[in-house]
Amino acid sequence: MVNIRLTTQLLLMSLALASASFGLKPPKASLLDLVSPQTFHTISGLRRLPVEFLNHYQNLTIFKLAQDLYRDQDTRLPSADDLQCLADLQALAKDVSTAKVWALKMIDSWGTLPSGILYGNLIDLGNFDECLGIEHSVTTSHSVQGKYCLARIALAPSISPFLSLKTAICLPASCSAAHMDTMLRKLLQNLLNLELNPEVPLVRDDTCKTADREPYDGLTIFTIVVLSILATLMALATLYDYLLCQDKKSLNVWIKAFSARANCRVLFRLVDTRSNPNVIDCIHGIRCLSFIWVVYGHVYLVYVFGPNMNYVDLDKWRKSAYSMLLQHAAYSVDTFFFLSGLLMVVIALRAMERTKGKLNVPLMYLHRYLRLTPVLALAIIVYMKILPLMGDGPLFGKVNFDEYSKCERTWYWTLLYVQNYATHEICIGHSWYLAVDMQLYIIAPLLLIALFKWKRKAAAAIFVIMLILAACLFSMMVIKNISLIAPTHDAMKKIYFSAHTRASPYLIGILFGYFLHVHRGKSFKLNPLAILLGWLISLALLFTCLFSVFGYAKTSDTPPILEEAFYLTFTRIAWPLGLCWVVFACVQGYGGLANSFLSSPLWQPLSKLSYSAYIFHVFIESLTGGLTRTNTWFSDYQVMLRFWGDFGFTLLLAFVVYILVEAPFGNLESLWLPTKKPHLPAAEQSKAKSVECKPPVPPLRNKLPLPEDGSRSSLK
Repeated sequence: MVNIRLTTQLLLMSLALASASFGLKPPKASLLDLVSPQTFHTISGLRRLPVEFLNHYQNLTIFKLAQDLYRDQDTRLPSADDLQCLADLQALAKDVSTAKVWALKMIDSWGTLPSGILYGNLIDLGNFDECLGIEHSVTTSHSVQGKYCLARIALAPSISPFLSLKTAICLPASCSAAHMDTMLRKLLQNLLNLELNPEVPLVRDDTCKTADREPYDGLTIFTIVVLSILATLMALATLYDYLLCQDKKSLNVWIKAFSARANCRVLFRLVDTRSNPNVIDCIHGIRCLSFIWVVYGHVYLVYVFGPNMNYVDLDKWRKSAYSMLLQHAAYSVDTFFFLSGLLMVVIALRAMERTKGKLNVPLMYLHRYLRLTPVLALAIIVYMKILPLMGDGPLFGKVNFDEYSKCERTWYWTLLYVQNYATHEICIGHSWYLAVDMQLYIIAPLLLIALFKWKRKAAAAIFVIMLILAACLFSMMVIKNISLIAPTHDAMKKIYFSAHTRASPYLIGILFGYFLHVHRGKSFKLNPLAILLGWLISLALLFTCLFSVFGYAKTSDTPPILEEAFYLTFTRIAWPLGLCWVVFACVQGYGGLANSFLSSPLWQPLSKLSYSAYIFHVFIESLTGGLTRTNTWFSDYQVMLRFWGDFGFTLLLAFVVYILVEAPFGNLESLWLPTKKPHLPAAEQSKAKSVECKPPVPPLRNKLPLPEDGSRSSLK
């Protein structure tokens, strides 16, 4: 029998060491204070859990099982399910004693109390496929199948609600999660003398899996049919284009809309970055690097919540300077808000000059909605219905950012782009950016009209609005004590997902875009000292945003709410201000190597894929994480290996989505919503085309603003 105090100390120590990885402050105790060598000796003396299980329940009767299951209902009679579970357990015990292969497999697939608990190894996944592969025929009408469950022992929820000891169990599929919970609870109490909270189940239905699969429902079949139709249209149009069309200029526009050959020409067409001085080439590189940053940060997030055997190292990693680049990857969101506002103004004001200030606002909104929604709508049903068909595993569906079943209840809020305000259950969690970006785009025409009519006065008013919104964010955090570092209730919805608290980078992008518009074609002559000072200030702003809370991370302390409010408010202004210089220096020829790198034409194809890639990158990350069968080792190198695989498959999937959905629907939009472009001299037309650089499709979706005269931008 294990001493309860020593066992609890051992497990609490593992939780305390690992809890720091999740921003929880560990108890101020050392290893020697909590653990004694006797603990290790006692644990190592235990036999494997399935052996202990069979030994403990070798004389189990249906009446004893029913008594344990329904201890609060004395008159409860055993059900047919109870009887079947007991019969299958007795068959298991009998066949184990005679060394039958199926029974040995069921025992062999169990997990154990994992080794290395003190180092943060808190999970043993057992053998998922061995358990689910069991099917032993007992009679002509009944077979014993394996049911895999991941038992979770929450030992100290007051210290860390995130971590617990987990181990795999495999029992006959006729046994319910309640059966397993009851038997496992009795076993652990007998072995470890451990009092477990009866209100917290050890085995839940949502952690159990069998080899049986639900038949396809109507929506799943509909999704497969739609994807098949799109693939067929693409294949037929491509074959016609390749085999029968001799001149691409004479290709029928409807066939061209679906032809993969024609769409690939657009996707992989590289535009000479020196073709026109009005083009902001560095934006392609900034957008792509920010998207890569988002994917890399999300890979870390999935990996951290995976079955790592060295959670203790997460605490060391969290306190490292390198981790600041990942913990603050959310600045990539501010980058895309900044780029979205910048490009919207650059494109729109030049279009408004050609149309003498006319702005077709309803058509602007329609263009934007039709451009974004087909891919998003496809993503909703693919995440909900196709992702579960792509694989299975002990963690499948448990390492996602969301429960995609939420989409069944809230999908319409997502398609209306109001999910960040309308619901707590966001369908496809990372789509919140789309909602904020759309909401900011809705108010953009008012700002454009003001800038066109009142120019600097309007710019000053926008600056004041930006300061007011920043003050609103600061006040909300301080007065209502809303924190992101030590998350409080509804903190994400109130200050992270809301448009009014995320507007500062967007408005700064608008103001900087107006500056570039007013001074387009003008060359600023700066001396070397001014250039050096500009770069130093820019880098100081960017690095301050990344590392200003590093001191708190090293000590595992939480900053006072006043300091956090100052930090969050000013970094949402400082980050886009730092980017202003980067763009300005590249445009004016002071970018040097930075401009050469950011303006490389090789970024252009990835830039065009960035919207589809952003929407579907979590699909790949969830799939990869869910297919995990064994424990993993957390290190920067291991995460980087995972990243390159996820990133590569994300691009492949984004290419498929682009060819099947994004490009065809974009082409159809041009055909269904034709617009007249103003007649311009040839030189002016060339100049107009040159400024239609594609706005950032965010890593958090950045939809390109359309020319505000209502015409379709040729950004793609």
